[in-house]
Formats: sequence, structure tokens, C-alpha cells
Amino acid sequence: MSASKVVLVTGASGGVGRGVALACAEAGWTVWVAARRAREGSEVAENVDAVGGRGRYVPCDVRDAESVAAAIQAAALRDGRLDGVVHNATSDLSPRPVRLADVPLTDLREHAAVSVRGTWLLARSAFPHLRVARGSLLLLTSEAGFEGKARLAPYAAVKAMQRGIARALAREWGPHGVRVNALAPLASSPAMERAFAEDDAMRARVLGRNPLGRLGDPVREIGAAARFLLSDDAAYVTGHTLMVDGGSCPVT
Repeated sequence: MSASKVVLVTGASGGVGRGVALACAEAGWTVWVAARRAREGSEVAENVDAVGGRGRYVPCDVRDAESVAAAIQAAALRDGRLDGVVHNATSDLSPRPVRLADVPLTDLREHAAVSVRGTWLLARSAFPHLRVARGSLLLLTSEAGFEGKARLAPYAAVKAMQRGIARALAREWGPHGVRVNALAPLASSPAMERAFAEDDAMRARVLGRNPLGRLGDPVREIGAAARFLLSDDAAYVTGHTLMVDGGSCPVT
């Protein structure tokens, strides 16, 4: 197992973000659970402690510049370093199926605020600390950003933009020793269950094209892959999007 690290994970109060936090905790890392929901975020921080890490909750709304800067600063000041930042937070609108022609402009702005503006704010605040630590930024994207999704066009669009940002920042930050990657999971999560509930045919459609016939486990499978990309074992991996989707996506 690679050296202990200090990482911050956005949207870590549940779902995939929680899975990433716990997988990092199992390696003995310090994990900052950055989320808007204080009660759930604090519970995840306690879960991090319980499995061998050091959990810290910090309030963070990735849409807000001051909130992001404060969260990054809190982690760096308390622990004296910041080795990794994971941007997992997504808009609450992400799983809602809608035709592109019917998407209100306010909804498009919300998708972009969380996934695109949030990426920019985190990158801007975290880079000075990641440069010192020779650390890494990891963006949670989606297979929707590769192949598109009918009735999920706003989500597919912002996830594709995150992949583009990851590749650009990998080139920009590489000379400073900072790696930037993306991870595209297909995981069991509250968001996925909501999406299944809102679209009766979605479960059969999603699992029907999955060679393994199931969703990934947020800790053992998705979280472990994220931990690898953050770790020293991935020291020569940057600008890459790792598909952890059970072979579902035909485009790589």
C-alpha cells in the first residue's frame, strides 16, 4: 500500500463519494468529507475513523467560490498538506430524465455550476497545495460523457466537459508534478436508484448491456479504483479517464 495521504472528497456525504472516502480510509489516509449536508457528512467522517482512516467533515458548496476556498484552506492548514482532491459532487438534477428541448436554462446553469464551475473553483484553490505535495486531482465523470444519454443531455454535456478539463489540466500541471485524471463509474448509489425509479425501463436497459450484469460497489470497486488513481502506484498516470463500469460503455 502506498504512503498515507490527505485527500478531500466533494459530495462525500453519500453514494459514490462516500465509497471513495471509505476506500481511502481503508488505506489509513486522512479524508476530508466536503459536503453541504452536515449531519450526513459528519457520519461519513465517523465511518472513515471506524475503518482505519482519520475523518474530518468540512462544509462545502462547490458552486460557491468562498465555500470552496475555505474548505481547501481548512484541510491544508489543519493537516499541513493536501495530496489529493476528488470532485464527486453532482447536481441533484443529474438523474432526472428530460428532453433537451424541455430543459429550462436555470437547470442547465445548475448542472454547469456543480460540475464545471465546481471543477474550476476546486482546481484553482487546490493547485498551490497539490503542487507542493506533487499530488493529484481526480474528477468523477460518467460514461454519459463518452457516448451521450437520451433524455440526460445536460448531464452528459457537463460530464464530457469535465473530461476535457482533466486532459487540459494534465498537460498544464504535469510540469509541476501534479497529475489530473477522471474516473467514470457505474455504481450502486442513491442517485442511480432515483434514476431507476423515475424511468421504469432504465434498470433493464442499463443492466441489460452490462457484461457483468450488476452495478459496481461504491467502496470495494469504485472507491478502490479512485484510491489507485490518487496513490503513488499511479504516479505515471495522468490525463486518463478510467472506466469502472463493468464493461457497459462501448466507447473508450
